[in-house]
Amino acid sequence: MGSTVITKKKCCKSDPRCKKCPVVWKRLERADLAERLSRREYAPAEKIPKKAFKAARR
Repeated sequence: MGSTVITKKKCCKSDPRCKKCPVVWKRLERADLAERLSRREYAPAEKIPKKAFKAARR
């Protein structure tokens, strides 16, 4: 991943959720795997485990 991720404005509620979904990044933030920089911008941890990313997308 890059140094920052800009999420979409609105969640599409598809299953599984897409990688740019704001809900996914909010869940990663709660798990201390991302830091919120602004309303739609997040800075991911150096390495997000694949299992954690999959769990956040469910």
